[in-house]
Amino acid sequence: MTSFLRGVYHLAAWLLFFLPVWTLSEGRKLLVIPIDGSHWLSMQPVLEQLNQRGQEIVVVAPEINLWINPSAHYTMKTYSVPYTKEFLEEQHKTMGHKVFSQQPFLEKITSAFSKMRNITMILFHSCEQFLANKELIKYLEESKFDAVFMDPLFPCGQIVAEHLSLPSVYFIRGIPCGVEFHATMCPNPPSYLPRFFTGYTDHMTFIQRVRNLLVSSIEFLVCYLFYSPYEHLIKEFLHQDMTVPELFSHASIWLMKYDFVFEYPRPMMPNMVCIGGTICGQQKPLSQEFEAIVNASGEHGIVVFSLGSMVSEIPMKKAMEIAEALGKVPQTVIWRYTGEAPPNLSKNTKLVKWLPQNDLLGTPEQVGEAHPKTRAFITHGGSHGVYEGICNGVPMVLMPLFGDQMDNAMRVESRGAGVTLNILEMTSKDIADALNTVINDISQASSFLRAARQ
Repeated sequence: MTSFLRGVYHLAAWLLFFLPVWTLSEGRKLLVIPIDGSHWLSMQPVLEQLNQRGQEIVVVAPEINLWINPSAHYTMKTYSVPYTKEFLEEQHKTMGHKVFSQQPFLEKITSAFSKMRNITMILFHSCEQFLANKELIKYLEESKFDAVFMDPLFPCGQIVAEHLSLPSVYFIRGIPCGVEFHATMCPNPPSYLPRFFTGYTDHMTFIQRVRNLLVSSIEFLVCYLFYSPYEHLIKEFLHQDMTVPELFSHASIWLMKYDFVFEYPRPMMPNMVCIGGTICGQQKPLSQEFEAIVNASGEHGIVVFSLGSMVSEIPMKKAMEIAEALGKVPQTVIWRYTGEAPPNLSKNTKLVKWLPQNDLLGTPEQVGEAHPKTRAFITHGGSHGVYEGICNGVPMVLMPLFGDQMDNAMRVESRGAGVTLNILEMTSKDIADALNTVINDISQASSFLRAARQ
């Protein structure tokens, strides 16, 4: 078992350690207010562990969502929202398609702000409907919860926690504008802490530090654009004049999805607990389908390839370049892809609509031990997948698409655990060379990966 990542059951232990401070013993109730998408996917296993340890859990979510579904591990309460599932799916699909188009700099900036506005308004309108649902609010008032477990990207959770006079636990990887450090008065110096979306490491040149300072100076504006709509909801529902950072300052515990084997050194506050890699739990045995593919790979083993749930289809020209590169390596490549199969797909490449990513990267016999047949992991650089790669000590080829993925990719590369490619500019040769590098050089030479396996 690795020395720095122990999986979701250790996070559950952290929660059960802190929650007794708020008189949450076995059989007490936890209110969960999540957001959809990958944030929910990393939170869900934690809830399952808590439920198995005797906690009663109620999840409150919009009735229209992509990933949050009923479960035997929790009671689910929903509220109506002013959008359809088709709208959400279209937003999801559009974000995935745009990453493969070249855009001028100003258009990129405009597009980024447009995406932020769309996400902001979806979450804001959800919050409006949540707080306006008197029947649901009455149910929450009468249910005698002991704490609220929430994602601060959706401030509605803290508004409800204030209304119910409950302590709150935040589950967070990071907020692009750094509001978590503002709210907790945690030092966040731009001299050595790279800002979101810059792609810098903690060893910046002078010019990079100047640029990092400029990005830092506009974080307030980004936070204002993202969170200011909630201020009138706070005033209307709580009858208080309060900014969102002031609201967040009332959080009891910040569970930060950090691990300093991966993250750059930085100041932390006493109520911040690092629980990085919470999705790196015990692997499950592979199904017969995947077991057969892995066993048939022979001495060369397998490469696991997934660009995440946001990318359902890749432009055919780019897909053919990728397929050509994959055909040049001796390994069997298991590629999670739901688009049209490239006509030049080689026999060593298996297309699947879904794959058990963590189970292919690791081994059921030992948490933190790479699967003996797994040679490399091609990923978009989402924090979920990156931590699975780190947890299992698998070298990575990173193809960041958007958001914090470039930052994650630079962290992996700066640790000597992977190679980063520009997905718009990479050629078939670039991909094949990167794979050969991580398989033949990095997997043996990286002290970072050796530490991850210990």
